[in-house]
Amino acid sequence: MSAPLDLNRANTYQTTRIHSSEQTVSDTNGPFLTGSARAVFRRLVEDGPSTRPQIGMSLGLSRPTMSAAIAELEQLGYVEMVGAIKGPLGRSAAQYKVGPGAGHVIAVDAGATHVRLRVSTLDRKQLANRILRYPESQLTINEEVSRAVASEFAVIRASTKRNWGPLRALGLAVPTRVVGPEGDVEGSRQDVVFRAFDPPAGVALVLENNVNCAAVAEQHYGAARGIANFAYVQIGLKIGMGLILNDQLVRGRNGAAGEIGHLSFPFAPGAEPLPGEVEHYLGTQAFISRVQSDWTTAAGPSPRDTEELLKLAEAGHPDAQRHVARHASDIGAVVAACVSVVDPGLVVLGGGLGASPLLLPEVRQTANRLSYPVEIHSTHLAADATVLGIERLAIETALPLVLGE
Repeated sequence: MSAPLDLNRANTYQTTRIHSSEQTVSDTNGPFLTGSARAVFRRLVEDGPSTRPQIGMSLGLSRPTMSAAIAELEQLGYVEMVGAIKGPLGRSAAQYKVGPGAGHVIAVDAGATHVRLRVSTLDRKQLANRILRYPESQLTINEEVSRAVASEFAVIRASTKRNWGPLRALGLAVPTRVVGPEGDVEGSRQDVVFRAFDPPAGVALVLENNVNCAAVAEQHYGAARGIANFAYVQIGLKIGMGLILNDQLVRGRNGAAGEIGHLSFPFAPGAEPLPGEVEHYLGTQAFISRVQSDWTTAAGPSPRDTEELLKLAEAGHPDAQRHVARHASDIGAVVAACVSVVDPGLVVLGGGLGASPLLLPEVRQTANRLSYPVEIHSTHLAADATVLGIERLAIETALPLVLGE
């Protein structure tokens, strides 16, 4: 069961929200709603379907005030009755949920291996979901990614149903650092996603780094649920870190906070450290190349990819276990470096490779041996983390617009 949205803390993450000169967000001022109606709507968004007595009790509202608030929201289509529930005394209480008039959001995970879109109501009910996997992995955000986003978004928009209501916000998670309008937009390459993709006019647009989105999701629905200080470390084709300290997503002056893939490496006599070499070394492509070149002939055919390697290791294959343990130790050393700098207390491992529980024991041992004490857990959300995080940020952006706040 997912955690409720704490939407009273909207904008906590200081996510980049873009409204270009051509885009005027409709209903920016929203309808006029009383404070009680806004509170009731937020409660339904946070807790899901509830009866009038349940909402009134949680908010401290009288029966007449509740009736008036529901009437306001029903008139706009923001809530709808979904039946009645019998109470302990045999009386029935009407149950309400968020209605189609409140609209929907679209969350897009424009990743290195796929594009995923999730359409949902403001209370996170999934309306549609699409995944397109690239023929080849994309190490940097490029026009192929932009074209994939454009085509998949077009399919989703063409299949929009009337009972979805209006599109309130679009969230885009991208595999690059993200800066605000005053930052180095060209250097960040964040706008590359828009080369072939033209977002719809009149819709609030949220742009955020994909690993940061995964961290947001883990804090609210996953392994870091309710934790104010932690780091999310992604290990896959690329590596990265999303850092939340004191309930704030740390983004940095250049949108580069947590960009551990940019760390210089190696440090050794006669070696020249290169920027970004840590990512080149720990990324799955370089890792599987090392595995294949070091695979013993007697061990049988070498694994074609990390997925196959993990299956062999899980089955007890000695060579596979040796390589997985060594790579986990390397990851543990990078985690230790992160812990030494920010001391988060908790690190959540995610990503295509990092999510594997086979890596966890060695990562824990190495990180705690090389740095301060730290808890390390595997992701609870796996491949869903990024899209759920950007969905949340899109909802947080949409809600004040819907409520006229």
